[in-house]
Amino acid sequence: MSKIKVLMVDDEERFRNTTAKILSRKGFETVLAESGEEALEKLGENPDVVILDVKMSGMDGHETLARIKDLKPDLPIIMLTGHGDLSGARKAHKTGAFDFLAKPCDIDLLADKIHDAHASVSKKPYQEKLVEQIMIPLDDYTLIPDNSTVRDAIAALKKAMSEFVATNKLMDTGHRSVVVTNPSGNVVGILNPLNLINAIRPDYLSAPKPSTADSLQYSAMFWEGLFTSRVKEIMNKPVRELMSETLPTISFDANLMDVANNMVTMPARRMVVQKDGRDIGIVREQELFYEIARIISSS
Repeated sequence: MSKIKVLMVDDEERFRNTTAKILSRKGFETVLAESGEEALEKLGENPDVVILDVKMSGMDGHETLARIKDLKPDLPIIMLTGHGDLSGARKAHKTGAFDFLAKPCDIDLLADKIHDAHASVSKKPYQEKLVEQIMIPLDDYTLIPDNSTVRDAIAALKKAMSEFVATNKLMDTGHRSVVVTNPSGNVVGILNPLNLINAIRPDYLSAPKPSTADSLQYSAMFWEGLFTSRVKEIMNKPVRELMSETLPTISFDANLMDVANNMVTMPARRMVVQKDGRDIGIVREQELFYEIARIISSS
């Protein structure tokens, strides 16, 4: 299956490189241009879809859009601009843009729009994928060894996010969990925000009440400062004591109905994808949702 070639046009180098890296992990081939003038030159590389920032020095996005449409009328172009720019959206639509996304742009939504844009021109019927083609590779997650503490996990996540979210033009909403691995590199658990929230609750809130105290209630007015003190109590605990249980596994070549059935019957919102005895990625309910949306859009 050939990759969709995306021409990414933006005058901010860090954003271009970050976006290219993420789109590459999602299976796209990327071509970069730092200006509208360079974008016109890169049309010779025959991109399938163009992502074009509206605000650029020199030739802005609207002028670049018009010039590209003169040269390649059928090339789909996705515009990126500031939130609430309705006049800009109308202008881009009138000039022939395929779609218009506000910044910060969710990376999963952007990837979905790229697929839609490509399908609108290629007219190829939807081809059902296997789980390896929709999973999130393990390298896209923050990975920590199973002997790490909660403090270690938070530090690793902060470092990853500072490198990942390079500008206010890009937003990733799907990877707030930390993946815990064993010395072999396989997944032994997930530390997600709910795990931490549950861990800071006082033990007595989770303990069964005595039969003689069915009506026992706890007053939240006495909990002032408790949140802070409990966070400090758990920050040096091993993540293995707080993380979710080991995720169920599925083969890299499983079909999507197999994934859907397992998620519902187990139930499980995430599954570890395995290939040749190794954990290579995680498939989430979000990936199935986007495939459902893609099938509907192509029908």
